[in-house]
Amino acid sequence: MGSGARQEVTHAGRSFASADIELITGTVRRFTKLSRTELAATVCELLNWRRGNGALKTRECRDLLHALEARGVLSLPAPQVGRPRGSRTGVPCTAAGEMRTVLRATLREIAPVRLELVEGAPAHALWREFVGRYHYLGHATPFGAQLRYLVRSDRAGTPVLGCLQYSSAAWRLAARDRWIGWNDRQRQQNLTAVVQQSRFLLLPWIHVAHLASHVLALSARGVASDWMARYARRPLLVETLVDASRYAGTCYRAANWIEVGVTAGRGRLDREHRRHAAAPKRVFVYPLDRRARVLLAGQRQ
Repeated sequence: MGSGARQEVTHAGRSFASADIELITGTVRRFTKLSRTELAATVCELLNWRRGNGALKTRECRDLLHALEARGVLSLPAPQVGRPRGSRTGVPCTAAGEMRTVLRATLREIAPVRLELVEGAPAHALWREFVGRYHYLGHATPFGAQLRYLVRSDRAGTPVLGCLQYSSAAWRLAARDRWIGWNDRQRQQNLTAVVQQSRFLLLPWIHVAHLASHVLALSARGVASDWMARYARRPLLVETLVDASRYAGTCYRAANWIEVGVTAGRGRLDREHRRHAAAPKRVFVYPLDRRARVLLAGQRQ
């Protein structure tokens, strides 16, 4: 962001003139009964700050409001008590999510494997239950935009093989940022062209060699068009974090993902740097366009 309380401010790829900042601060002063999310939505509507598909940029606006508050430009209402985004949530346990008979097969025997976008309440409930019960991180409310998939095989004798989730990229990720080679301004402008694979689960009773790398390849071919259809922005790069204490990242390497470094281990919510190196993770990226680094960093070949 730019400096100066009433000077032009740049945030998430958009510049806000002094008049915009005055409108924002006036809105916060006037609507004292609104929650922070409601304030962000109101500001987005007043400034017509939207995604390509018309949806309000509420998440980015909340970040802007927090940054302005940190600089003393405005004072936000106290956060409402509730479950924060990114927190682990409980899920109901139903018969649909119970352990099944172990499936041992070759990839050829269960082909074709397909990815099904999660749409509708029953599919969402099934996805949440599987991830909540069988993924080591559980089910958490994602940050920002997201796509979810169920991994299916019509020939496997089981309705679901696994689950995937893609969501908004990490705001800062040192290893990724070094690999791209962009500066802060370029990152602010182009971060929405990066998505994060934030969950990947093959159900524990599915034992199929090479299935994980095959699913990664399938998702890499489809996520760009699916994300474009929902959010009107075609991603150029996918990132993911692999817990180094649990996994070696073998399936990602087999699917041609690139390991670019290791995180500091703090996570999205550790803004006070209290958990440095608590849970370092391997950082992998997968370019969805061969020019991804050039386009993200604005470099010339």
